[in-house]
Amino acid sequence: MSREQWLFTYDGFEPAREGLREALCSLGNGYFATRGAAPEAHADETHYPGTYLAGGYNRLKTDLAGRVVENEDLVNMPNWLPLTFRLEGGDWFDVRAVTPLEYRQVLDLERGLLLRTVRFEDAAGRRTRLEQRRFVHMGDKHLAGQELVLVPENWSGRVQVRSALDGRVVNAGVARYRQLNGQHLRLLVAEEVDPETLLLEVETVQSRLEVAEAARTRLFVEDHPAALLKTLLQEEGFLAHEFTLTLAEGQRLTVEKVVALYSSKDPAVSEAAMEARDALKTAPGRFEELVATHVQAWSHLWRRVDIELELDGEDEPQRVLRLHIFHLLQTVSPHSIDQDVGVPARGWHGEAYRGHIFWDELFIFPFLNLRLPFLTRAILRYRYRRLGRARQAAREAGFQGAMFPWQSGSNGREESQRLHLNPRSGRWVEDVTWLQRHINAAVAYNVWQYHRATADSEFLYYYGAEMMLELARFWASLAQWNPVLGRYEIKDVMGPDEYHTGYPDRPAPGLDNNAYTNLMAVWVLSKALETLHLLPRERRAELLEFLRLEHSELKRWDDVSRKMRLVFHQDGVLSQFEGYERLQEFDWKTYRARYPDIHRLDRILEAEGDSPNRYKLSKQADVLMLFYLFSADELRELFERLGYPFEPEMIPRTVDYYLQRTSHGSTLSGVVHSWVLARSDREASWRLFNEALRSDISDVQGGTTPEGIHLGAMAGTVDLLQRAYTGLEVRAGVLHFNPHLPQELKRLKFSLRYHKHWVEVELTPTVLRLTGLWSPLEQPLEVCVRGECLRLQSCETQELRIA
Repeated sequence: MSREQWLFTYDGFEPAREGLREALCSLGNGYFATRGAAPEAHADETHYPGTYLAGGYNRLKTDLAGRVVENEDLVNMPNWLPLTFRLEGGDWFDVRAVTPLEYRQVLDLERGLLLRTVRFEDAAGRRTRLEQRRFVHMGDKHLAGQELVLVPENWSGRVQVRSALDGRVVNAGVARYRQLNGQHLRLLVAEEVDPETLLLEVETVQSRLEVAEAARTRLFVEDHPAALLKTLLQEEGFLAHEFTLTLAEGQRLTVEKVVALYSSKDPAVSEAAMEARDALKTAPGRFEELVATHVQAWSHLWRRVDIELELDGEDEPQRVLRLHIFHLLQTVSPHSIDQDVGVPARGWHGEAYRGHIFWDELFIFPFLNLRLPFLTRAILRYRYRRLGRARQAAREAGFQGAMFPWQSGSNGREESQRLHLNPRSGRWVEDVTWLQRHINAAVAYNVWQYHRATADSEFLYYYGAEMMLELARFWASLAQWNPVLGRYEIKDVMGPDEYHTGYPDRPAPGLDNNAYTNLMAVWVLSKALETLHLLPRERRAELLEFLRLEHSELKRWDDVSRKMRLVFHQDGVLSQFEGYERLQEFDWKTYRARYPDIHRLDRILEAEGDSPNRYKLSKQADVLMLFYLFSADELRELFERLGYPFEPEMIPRTVDYYLQRTSHGSTLSGVVHSWVLARSDREASWRLFNEALRSDISDVQGGTTPEGIHLGAMAGTVDLLQRAYTGLEVRAGVLHFNPHLPQELKRLKFSLRYHKHWVEVELTPTVLRLTGLWSPLEQPLEVCVRGECLRLQSCETQELRIA
């Protein structure tokens, strides 16, 4: 494979694109992440350095027009990056103040390194070469480092180097949040530990989370310790070492800065500041030693997760796919196992969505389930630990069971904002997205899919089953009996399409009988009943007793799961919600002509004094999510359970109907639509796949990616290759394939883990090749390819013709 397929390269300095580069070039290890800002940069209109600790939240209150609102944010932690220089008689380096002769930034996905090379000429005519490398260590989660190499090309003289820790940071990375209080940190300690080490410790003002950073800086000239003068610079919240030395023309100055970051949340620590100091004492002495172990850790991960593509000589899709996998693993890594963290929708890469956890696990877990399932297990326990809070939320809302929040942060409280700023109109408008109760179906779905992929019975018995049962109890309590129709209904909710928050003629928010919500409720209830039968008798009795589940309640679950109402258009298309068919058709042609970008029609219409609630339009897939999550056979079973007819032609008609009425205002939308078209229209599916693949690197949402990547969409593109185009399903202990490759895709190769079996999969338009990579002590794996079944042995390769 070409090395170019592992490298994201940017030539030239483009201030307007720097925010996007900083997000896409973020480095992380699942414990903390740092944006790809230049080490000399500070927060301004061009740059936004940011470092974020996984699960590092804090709450602040703000007075907005006489109304006090409280928000919980992922906190921007002290900036460990500052490492800069100035030439004798000059200013501190700023690429905008010199003449660049060469500028290249490279994100090395294979090795997890960020590289930058700058050749420049200053006002005095001095030409200098600057080389930089950076890592956030994938092996040792507490360590990070950067290297600066400076070479005078046509001059000799003094150089001053500054290495700092900056605790004066605030949360200001999202423009529409800047009216909100962003001062999350207070200084605890700022001190010089020894002549080469600085220590900065802060505390979040509400959650009392202590975070300590220690930085060790060493300088070398021609690989020998440099002769220099050192001074200490200290201001409130800022600590720096300044080094002065003399360089001759052509001499190579190397500056190595190694940082240790600890928090009071860490397991097996005494005190964060002490641990940070001690970590630097025992860390390897040279930068290259740390790079070697870091690269080794990444190589072990890539062996498990890489997907190889062959596409008529195109490198870009392969490179972007690896970028997506890279950011997935920087957000959720083996270091996540010992942490109490979920999967934030925007990664740990910025402040968008305040670092909250939504439903994006639906799109992320399929990748982890079949490669690193121990990570899925750890993240599902994030939900389990908040089950008590979910029970409390259900009770307070008048329901039973457990009701998880649409947005979750530190302790499982509903973190959805109640006011949202529309940047188009400048108005703060009511936000009722907390009515997306379907998050409670997503949690159950994730538990079930993890069990299907892993057969992890112990997790199901002691964590998963309890969640499934309490979620079923919630859905049953949400359902209302309509004696006129002889059906149960679910009212006053929102579906995944966030454009519709209510009815145009009804002041209260919420919609009735959202198809996705109702059918997912049926699925949860039926799977909860099935889960009970999977439990050992003793464990089943324990749970029934602990949860006080009586036979009469289980009987009602079964009744609700068989009599839930679905609403259909007159032509048989499944209605997104009751009353959808009566809404006005939207004038797409006029709005596409009026606005260059209509992804966010909700903001456009609100700015015009109008509302999406009046129209047949969607931000993203809603009904079509059903075709994303379930096969046609699974949907048929659900419809038959409810006593509704299921006609295969209903699927393409429904897909076509809603696809014409979707603005793709979410990056997830392209993923879902590509998936549902994978069988019926491979050309359109491939086009949408490529649009989804480029959504972040091209910032198709118009400025949102600089605030943080879109992790669900990234994972979704990987899963499209992994499952949609291969027709991969896991059912009843059997691995099923039904490949339908797009014409452009000539070869696909990856490895997956199913139960205890590692399998290498290689697929071309004509051949499926399977190789068993598991221990000879394990049993053979049953595999079915388009209905033809075989038993794959360990260390065996079987090749099947598919065309």
